[in-house]
Amino acid sequence: MPVPAHHTGVGTGASSAGPDAPENAPDSAEQRPVAVPTVASSIDRLADIDFGQLEPHELAALAVLMSRLRLTPPRRRGRRSRRHPHGDRLDLRATLRHGPRTGGDPVDRVYRKKTARPRRVVVLCDISGSMEPYARAYVQFLHASAATSRAEVFTFATRLTRLTKALGGSQPQLALTKAAATAPDWRGGTRIGAAIKTFLDEYGRRGLARGAIVVVLSDGWERDAPELLGEQMARLHRLAHKVIWVNPRSAERDYAPLTGGMTVALPHCDAFLSGHSLTALGKLADVIASA
Repeated sequence: MPVPAHHTGVGTGASSAGPDAPENAPDSAEQRPVAVPTVASSIDRLADIDFGQLEPHELAALAVLMSRLRLTPPRRRGRRSRRHPHGDRLDLRATLRHGPRTGGDPVDRVYRKKTARPRRVVVLCDISGSMEPYARAYVQFLHASAATSRAEVFTFATRLTRLTKALGGSQPQLALTKAAATAPDWRGGTRIGAAIKTFLDEYGRRGLARGAIVVVLSDGWERDAPELLGEQMARLHRLAHKVIWVNPRSAERDYAPLTGGMTVALPHCDAFLSGHSLTALGKLADVIASA
């Protein structure tokens, strides 16, 4: 026997409340107001907008999405090894120590295997005046991702500043405040070549750059002679595993890498990206993961 339509509860438009129900009462559950997650959708919409066009409160809202973005560098074989049942190298000393247990015969052989660890990620972020629309977004992104990738973070304008410790807190706004206080040259002039030279002289030789994935976030506007930048980029490329340059201006329709800084830097880069929006930074994460 067919089920009466008003008992199905869907697609009828007939009221099941009886003839005495109010005339303007909702006919069914489908006609009741449904809450729409407009907040989440509006934040997702911001992911494709250029950082330079975002209001401060919109940029703060993006922190939710930035916290989901992970920098996961590939793994590399380390110098140290550990005991492993399927290792590829015999641990002779450990094997001989086990000899007395088997009458002096090295029956129980001990093997070792090289350990694998993530490649180091080093980020050099331009905070000069020409990068002001993007610098705050980049530092916010680096705070959100540094905890997962353990990236070493430096900023530069007229000088180089190490921000790794300042960005280590769990509160984004407090970390940004500490970063601004630590780097006194926000909105200053740009000396990219001198900053990279300082990084290589003071940190690169101690191992931070060797075998690392180095990301330079800058529009390439150089105040000093471009030859210095070219020389230091060549040094950096010899030490690093990969050098990635992120220029937010490159997303503009008529952009061409004609500035003195970009023309000498590009020959020493393994990848050149825009990074002008959160979606574009997601592509940066993909490039780092496959480096």
